[in-house]
Amino acid sequence: MTIRVVIADDQELVRAGFGMILDAQPDIEVVAEAGDGQQAVEAVRAHAPDVLLLDVRMPVMDGIEAARRVCAEHPACKVIMLTTFDVDDYVFDALHAGASGFLLKDVRRDDLVHAVRVVDSGEALLAPSVTRRVIGEVTARKAGAAPVVPRILGRLLESLTARELETLRLVARGMSNAEIAAELVVSEHTVKTHVSNLLQKLGLRDRVHAVVFAYEAGAVTAGE
Repeated sequence: MTIRVVIADDQELVRAGFGMILDAQPDIEVVAEAGDGQQAVEAVRAHAPDVLLLDVRMPVMDGIEAARRVCAEHPACKVIMLTTFDVDDYVFDALHAGASGFLLKDVRRDDLVHAVRVVDSGEALLAPSVTRRVIGEVTARKAGAAPVVPRILGRLLESLTARELETLRLVARGMSNAEIAAELVVSEHTVKTHVSNLLQKLGLRDRVHAVVFAYEAGAVTAGE
């Protein structure tokens, strides 16, 4: 099945470059491009893509608000934010807005293609090392300002079985299903079942949001 993609970035060269790379893949089709946040929202409404590549900093409507609207109106569309390390806070806000992950704008060709396929499948985190670093740093700063974990998060953690909690901690470390399976000495199918169960119990959209939850609830700490 073809993965339908919309690319939204205010830099024409970025859109063109990403578009050429993705359109060259037999299983990916770029169905529209957008130069600002409002156009991105409208493009998703018009084309119902599977994945939206969305720049954080956009004119007319910023990427965070665009992500929030797309995720609310079109939950089946996975949003990947395009960003750089100097906008960590924007990345954190984007994840809370409903984005399923993020990529650095200088991403390699193969990593871009892989990321689109991965987020479309919902099987794993995008760029695990980047995810751990950014979420860990931002959550640590926010935790420093508000160290008390809301009770509701604690109650949600208590709803998990011991193995589900262990799986959550490994997901938060950016590990893939195969890596978690090797760590726990179980099958990948079993890992997928644990991940599916914990996402349902915690009311989370996908694995990226499981990482955010794990840090916020204190299941893992920055740098762990």
